[in-house]
Amino acid sequence: MKWPGSRWRRTTAGGLLFAAALLLVAVAAVASGNNLIFLILAAMVSTILVSNLVSRLSLAGLELDFRLPEHVSARRRFPAHVLVRNSKRWMPSFSVRLAGIGDSVFSSTLYFPALPGGATLDEVLEVEFARRGLHREDGFEFRTSFPFGFLEQRAQVIMHREILVYPCLDPRPGFEDLLGALSGEVSAHYRGRGHDFYRIRPYQTFESARHVDWKATAHTGALQVREFEREEEPLVEILFDLMVPPSHVEWFERAVECCAFLAWHLTQREARVRFTSQDFASTVPATGDIHTILKYLALVAPRRTDLLPRPVEEGSFHVVFTAAPERFQHPAWDQARFVTPGTLLSLGAR
Repeated sequence: MKWPGSRWRRTTAGGLLFAAALLLVAVAAVASGNNLIFLILAAMVSTILVSNLVSRLSLAGLELDFRLPEHVSARRRFPAHVLVRNSKRWMPSFSVRLAGIGDSVFSSTLYFPALPGGATLDEVLEVEFARRGLHREDGFEFRTSFPFGFLEQRAQVIMHREILVYPCLDPRPGFEDLLGALSGEVSAHYRGRGHDFYRIRPYQTFESARHVDWKATAHTGALQVREFEREEEPLVEILFDLMVPPSHVEWFERAVECCAFLAWHLTQREARVRFTSQDFASTVPATGDIHTILKYLALVAPRRTDLLPRPVEEGSFHVVFTAAPERFQHPAWDQARFVTPGTLLSLGAR
């Protein structure tokens, strides 16, 4: 639960008009010495005092809770439960508005005509986080101008719950093209002896004769064999190089989202994914829980390091995100697919 913190009030347009009328009555009462006008002045002053007291009592004892889905990604709208509780046992609160302040996830204002004493109201609205990362505080405020609308009382609420927001999983320009190209390359890389037919190719020495395609052999005059895709699930190793010069910080953020997009969709296509960087490594089985990788990508930042991880499984398919491909001179990376700043920019320009 979160309780109102700092408070302040603002005089409304109606309040300014009432204050002007109060000033005129005060001048008339002093000038005339008429007791009736003094009574009217006293009634107007008491109205202001009562308005201030009642509006403060309306905001007193209000508590806010904000419930989000377990997994949240940036730039995606999702439903959130906003629970407002009136902890005052007997006294209701009237005409209360809840709004976001500053860089808040709220895109609208919630209005509660009445909050009975001891009651909790649950409202569902769509929210959106603009960026990935750990959101520790988000500002909200309760507002009310009840009962007369002369003064608007405000009470600020700070949400101290930590919310981890994943990178955006929606495709940016070029992401789907890259995913399609990688799917074809992975399929070609993992051709073997499975049940799904891949192609017919020339026979190689010491291969089993049971895979020979005799019709193709008769047609070409040379031994031809049927080749099938491997039965085991392919492993795609994604390496994210954190060594990024200051001039490529914007590319780094784009690469983070591209890594998240590829990892998410490759697991949906029943491929094993191993994600590696200089300070992280995780392998996710096909259709497994990809959120370990997404949690890392939510917080990752560039760093200066000369360390370069090596492929874990021999024969796996490698995708390398790096701003400096010249750093990868080891033979293990000879067959890797490199994604550089120029690659992402050229894909997005199509």
